[in-house]
Amino acid sequence: MPVGQAFDGFVEHTKRISPTCLITFERNRYSVPASFANRPVSLHVYADRLLIIAEGKVIAEHQRLINRHHLPGYTIYDWRHYLSVLQRKPGAIRNGAPFAELPQAFQSLQSILLKRTGGDREMVDVLALVLLHDEQTVLTAVQLALETGAASKQIVLNILSRLLEGTPIAPVDVPQALVLQVEPKANVTRYDSLRNQGESHAA
Repeated sequence: MPVGQAFDGFVEHTKRISPTCLITFERNRYSVPASFANRPVSLHVYADRLLIIAEGKVIAEHQRLINRHHLPGYTIYDWRHYLSVLQRKPGAIRNGAPFAELPQAFQSLQSILLKRTGGDREMVDVLALVLLHDEQTVLTAVQLALETGAASKQIVLNILSRLLEGTPIAPVDVPQALVLQVEPKANVTRYDSLRNQGESHAA
C-alpha cells in the first residue's frame, strides 16, 4: 500500500440484484437503481455503510443496519432508484412502497396533483427533475409553487427555471374564479311581451 494512503477496510461480496431492485445482506434488503435489476454486483461492506459497485463505479450507498436480535429484516428504499420504473408506470406512485417517505414538499405536492386527471404523470415528471438538477433546488421550486396556492407541474418548472437562471421569482398571478358583478334575475314579463309580439305578427 502506498505511503500516506488510507486503508480502505471492507469485506467484499458478490451479489445479484433481485427483480424488485433489492440486494439482501444480513436479513435486510437495500434498494439499487432499477436499471441494474437481475444483474450481478459487488457489495463492499464497511462497519457503518454499504457500497454497491457495478461497471467499476458506485451505483448505490446505504447506511448499514445491524440487526442484533435476529428479528425479521428491514427493507431500505431510496425512491430515486425507482424513477425509471415510475416513468414507465406513473400509477405506481400511488401505492409504491419506495415513495412512502418522499421529502415533505414532494408529499404535499403529490396530495394535490393526484386528485387531478393526469396528476400521476405530472408528479412523476416533477420527481424526475432530480435526475437533471440539484435535488434541493427542485425542492425549493416545489415549495415556492405550493405557496402560490395553485401548485402544478408548469408552475414548478417556471419557478425552477428562474432559480437556475438566478432571476428573481416574481409572484405568480393565479386567476381567481370568475364572479358575476350583476346577478341575473328572472324576467317573466319579457316572456309575455315576446308572446304578444308573436300574436300580433300572426294577426
